[in-house]
Amino acid sequence: MSLILENVSRVVDGEHWISDISLSLEPGSFNVLLGRTLSGKTTLMRLMAGLDRPSKGRVLMNGVDVTGVPVRDRNLSMVYQQFINYPNLTVYDNIASPLQLAKMPESVIRERVLETASMLHIEALLDRYPMELSGGQQQRTAMARALVKDAQLILFDEPLVNLDYKLREELREELRELFKVRNCIAVYATTEPNEALALGGYTAVLHEGQLLQYGKTPEVYHRPKDIITAEMFSEPPINVVKGLVTDTEVTFDETVHFQLNADLRNLPPGQYNFGVRASHIGLVPHADDDLELPVTVDLAEISGSETFLHVRNDHFDLVLHLSGVHEYHVDEKIKVYFPTHKLYAFDLDGQFVHGPRRLTGA
Repeated sequence: MSLILENVSRVVDGEHWISDISLSLEPGSFNVLLGRTLSGKTTLMRLMAGLDRPSKGRVLMNGVDVTGVPVRDRNLSMVYQQFINYPNLTVYDNIASPLQLAKMPESVIRERVLETASMLHIEALLDRYPMELSGGQQQRTAMARALVKDAQLILFDEPLVNLDYKLREELREELRELFKVRNCIAVYATTEPNEALALGGYTAVLHEGQLLQYGKTPEVYHRPKDIITAEMFSEPPINVVKGLVTDTEVTFDETVHFQLNADLRNLPPGQYNFGVRASHIGLVPHADDDLELPVTVDLAEISGSETFLHVRNDHFDLVLHLSGVHEYHVDEKIKVYFPTHKLYAFDLDGQFVHGPRRLTGA
């Protein structure tokens, strides 16, 4: 089954929630909608599902215009971030409910429920009620109900956001494996770039109701078409520094100079916005062309086994994403290093003009 959106818009009370989006999702594909809160992810999913009708444009499934077809007449499932289950039904009956509604034979229902529950590791919970389950078990139940009926389209609206980190990782991995063997279209909404990278497949980057870029997830990550996409597909957002390219060197804010390396020599002279990912800046040099910068610490933000180090010099700020716990004091003087061969360059309109030649690593 294919799903095509043709120039779809959604206007509510004069405000454009979705603006002229065209998107073609292939059969058997796993697709991530990546965007900040209010970027249009949920609105776009509701248009795909038939819960809302576009103000302009068409939705086609298998080449058939289904723009006005209500959700009950479409073969799809949806999983929300809230744990939505029927509280008066057991886990078994929750999972079985869409099959029972379709009046399938009880033997077929039982076989499918047991198979789906086993895939999501909740086969031992089938006699329990939702209120007897943990949050992760409740979400597994909701996901099993969505998966059990072999829908052609399955929509996940930030389904893991209310779970703890370990559970999110477990379920994310299970989802990725499950959809390797399912011949349906999956659409997964998230605000987290790392989740999009972990899930793989294809990613559509949304911003203020507009589609910025769609393609294979690694390609969108490594070749963002503009500076907004690059910022959104990084956590924390990619560092951006203004720079001037001459025939021989690059100058950042008229104070930091370094020689053009092999990766940057194809850039015509002129002004650019240079981007470097937070995870690429380090506390020690790793290559001959790493640029050393004396900086002052603003904040060392420790999150689990990672540290987000906020630093500044006299002209610009940087954020480093470091593995491990690193403790620094405010206003402490240190040196940081970022590899000039991993620089991105965007023109003054924000459009991509250059990316790293070596695309290994995150």
